[in-house]
Amino acid sequence: MSNPSSSKCRAVVLISGSGTNLQAFLDAVTAAECDYSIEAVISNKADAYGLTRAKSAGVATEVLSHRDFSDRESFDQAMIEVIDAYEPDLVILAGFMRILTPGFVRHYSGRMLNIHPSLLPKYQGLHTHQRALDAGDSEHGATVHFVTEELDGGPPVLQAAVPIEAGDDAGTLSQRVQVQEHIIYPMAATWFAQGRLKMAGDRAELDGELLPRSGKRLD
Repeated sequence: MSNPSSSKCRAVVLISGSGTNLQAFLDAVTAAECDYSIEAVISNKADAYGLTRAKSAGVATEVLSHRDFSDRESFDQAMIEVIDAYEPDLVILAGFMRILTPGFVRHYSGRMLNIHPSLLPKYQGLHTHQRALDAGDSEHGATVHFVTEELDGGPPVLQAAVPIEAGDDAGTLSQRVQVQEHIIYPMAATWFAQGRLKMAGDRAELDGELLPRSGKRLD
């Protein structure tokens, strides 16, 4: 699947769980015209199903358990060494359920993306679907953003919204949002791989123009 000699953008994906967004990337890189390669999938949990997905696609996998380290700093430093062995141009967080240390974030500044299940800046943190329902919102969605030291606070790149329907619960809403996640996350990675997307201070820049503070909206 990966091609170390390729001139494509080299990406490493970090996961902790089932890897549904990872699967969207694995599906995308099967296309010859894909602008990035997945060099490795790294998890802090040995039983993460996403590792099975990666192995099935012929992608290298690594497991580094945070439980083997005394603190977050030492774990993150070890993660950096594992990740950097693959010489990535881009680090993709796909359900990596760890709070990252400032040193880790700074090391990958401007080349690490995350996806968050809300229309940021709304609902940073957890339980976003239920919070949107509790607030009586008419729409909900997902946001791809650059990662900074502020949790879910980095410059937004791309958003997709779904309407909240009568009778929705957190489960049904999550499923519809996830469909959009699988569209917008590989799209944002492609822009980065093509050199079109970059972080410019506290904003994301696409094709030389600053994006809105909430990111580009997928129509």
